[in-house]
Amino acid sequence: MTAVLADPDEAVADIPDGATVLIGGFGPAGQPIELIDALRRHGAGDLTVVNNNAGNGDTGLAALLATGNVRKIICSFPRQTDSWVFDGLYRSGRIELELVPQGNLAERMRAAGAGIGAFFCPTGVGTPLAEGKEQRTIDGREYVLEYPIKGDFALIKAQRGDEVGNLVYRKTARNFGPVMAAAATTTVAQVTEVVPAGGLDPEAVVTPGIYVDRLVTA
Repeated sequence: MTAVLADPDEAVADIPDGATVLIGGFGPAGQPIELIDALRRHGAGDLTVVNNNAGNGDTGLAALLATGNVRKIICSFPRQTDSWVFDGLYRSGRIELELVPQGNLAERMRAAGAGIGAFFCPTGVGTPLAEGKEQRTIDGREYVLEYPIKGDFALIKAQRGDEVGNLVYRKTARNFGPVMAAAATTTVAQVTEVVPAGGLDPEAVVTPGIYVDRLVTA
């Protein structure tokens, strides 16, 4: 059963040092700010964070990176005009970066949730991103082998959830939430409202409650 909590700090209190944490959001859109802030207060270190970006400005994910508790980030777009926190950490050698094309990032997490051991993809062939990876010619085209990205925890944001964890999202704030929820051992969803079971139109549910372990209103 999904636990419905009122406190973001309680929702992330058991994230240990060394965990891999999948964090939703495409820039600020769909970023679970309150859960990220709670993780920052919690103080777990040596984290690997998976996100589309590497933080914006000084809030949310950027504030988490600034603590120095993130050892590695796996993302598609590490640099924007306001990514000065990540830039400073990376240039000084205080954070590792694994750069993954956006489609590959989504598919690697989707593969984890679907129980797929690995898959071949053409993206990255002939670039430094394919160095050291197995390659194969399939039907006359070159492909590179990619492995799933699994999370110990996923922190995602949805618009509404019901008491058994079913989620609906607000437009593009959905982004990586559904694949992250399925790819993590423990999924924590931040929502604006929790409704009784049966209060969501089942045809509108995007993430089934079976993938959601904790709900917190924020």
